[in-house]
Amino acid sequence: MKNYLINKYSITEKGASGLCKAIFFSTLKSLSFMTPIILMMYAIQGLMGLGKFDFKICLIGFLLIALLMVFILNRDYITTYNETYKESANLRIEIADRIKDLPLSFYTKTNLTDLSQTIMKDVETIEHALSHALPGYYGFLISFLIISILLLIGSPILGISIIIPTALSIGASFLSAKNQSKATSTYYKKQRRSSELFQEIIDLQKEIREYKLRDKKEKEILNFIKVLEKEHIKSELGQVIPIAIATSISNLSLGLVMFFGLRELISGNINVLYLAGYLFAAARIIDSVTAFNQYFGEIMYINPAVEKIRSLKDFPIIEGEETNFKNFDIEGENVEFSYLKDKKVIDNISFKAREGESTALVGPSGCGKTTLLRLMAKLYDYDKGSIKIDKKDIKTSRTEDLFSHISMVFQDVLLIDGTVMDNIRIGKMDASDEEVLKAGRLASCDDFVNKLKDGYNTKIGENGSKLSGGERQRISIARAFLKDADIILLDEIAANLDVENEKYIQDSLNKLSKDKTLVIISHRMKSIQNVDQIIVMKDGRIEKSGKHEELLKESSAYKKMIESSRLSEEFVY
Repeated sequence: MKNYLINKYSITEKGASGLCKAIFFSTLKSLSFMTPIILMMYAIQGLMGLGKFDFKICLIGFLLIALLMVFILNRDYITTYNETYKESANLRIEIADRIKDLPLSFYTKTNLTDLSQTIMKDVETIEHALSHALPGYYGFLISFLIISILLLIGSPILGISIIIPTALSIGASFLSAKNQSKATSTYYKKQRRSSELFQEIIDLQKEIREYKLRDKKEKEILNFIKVLEKEHIKSELGQVIPIAIATSISNLSLGLVMFFGLRELISGNINVLYLAGYLFAAARIIDSVTAFNQYFGEIMYINPAVEKIRSLKDFPIIEGEETNFKNFDIEGENVEFSYLKDKKVIDNISFKAREGESTALVGPSGCGKTTLLRLMAKLYDYDKGSIKIDKKDIKTSRTEDLFSHISMVFQDVLLIDGTVMDNIRIGKMDASDEEVLKAGRLASCDDFVNKLKDGYNTKIGENGSKLSGGERQRISIARAFLKDADIILLDEIAANLDVENEKYIQDSLNKLSKDKTLVIISHRMKSIQNVDQIIVMKDGRIEKSGKHEELLKESSAYKKMIESSRLSEEFVY
């Protein structure tokens, strides 16, 4: 049962255990509501002189049933709400654990607004169903099977009169499942687009005001809200109509019990008490079926959220074996990689970046430099060939073991909403304040941090919103200094720096990269002319590799880049 619930609703093992308990007590609750009817029939039968009657037994019976119902209702409340509400925390933790093991390719294919909605909104949607629908849904199905057997034993004809309309009502709900799911899925997608649209408006406030797009965007949002409202109405109707039809079918059981019950009464096969008992039972089951159809509707409503979480859990993670690296040469052999199936970004390239040396990747935009750097860091898994460190294929190496030896600084800098100190310390979480300050100094952070109100303890806003691009970049570089890893991968780190700060960073890098494997990407050709090896890339391939002087003679592409760089520096505006 637990495995079924885990697979069906994409919940955790703890959540499935809690749901099993909730279903059990929900079943007992449904059954317990029938026991007062049986005892009442016994009492009325005795009072009417239709059978034996013991007042003490009847009184004790009512007290025991009352105590039993209080216990069951209490346990039902605890398991239905307290236990299942815990699942929202468990499920979010499980999703977070999954996300941290996903490859970078997942984030390039996934809208981050959509991902945050999955973690918050979708989990909340499932949480509500766990507490308000699923226990009652399964509890009714189980209890109805038990009650049906008892009804048939008491009177086959009257039992069938209740069972058939109820079964048809349940069947009508199941038959409408596809239409209900389709209606809710369409509305779900529109809601997601709504979140993306509003996030887009917030992110682009500067551009909207600068280019006077306010009226256009306002009209776009209002039109979308109208479309969303229509889809919401269609979604509600797509669920309300099937539920109303199914509920109406279940009401037939009361009429059938009355019709066949009177015939049985006239024939002398039952007494009036039996008829009253079955009428009570029919009315109680009709109420339960009405609730069941509503539960079913909510289960259909959560289907898109369940599928979204399932797709997140099913996305392949980067896996590997425990690996101990001692040498840090990076060697690629016949490496191929594609973001899209029909277009290779890295096309059958081989290279070697040696420990204790600096290697530069150069080439025109879009030639695959950054992608190759990310493949070295195992942020993506390559499609063919191999990339080895210490002659061990990184594709089969555990990510944590590899990352412990790598420092990465890319063009896109991501900072947390904390202090400068907090952001630098990400490079080494157990670093002392003195170590953090030293890393900041090496990355030339002092000149702007000392101007901040609280220095290194100044909060810098969401993703460093209170800092300039160059200042954010220097904090990112400080992290690399603090980590002091064996392999350093740098992608256009000087892009947001002025000439003076670039010189400071270059001097610091010369110290940092001593006896390490340094791979750097830069469009500023002067900054890479003295490296040990330059790899010239073009259209996903390596055109030539060697030192600066060699490439000037042997590589037309490199010679062209050097000339373009010279002209750019000499250009006067």
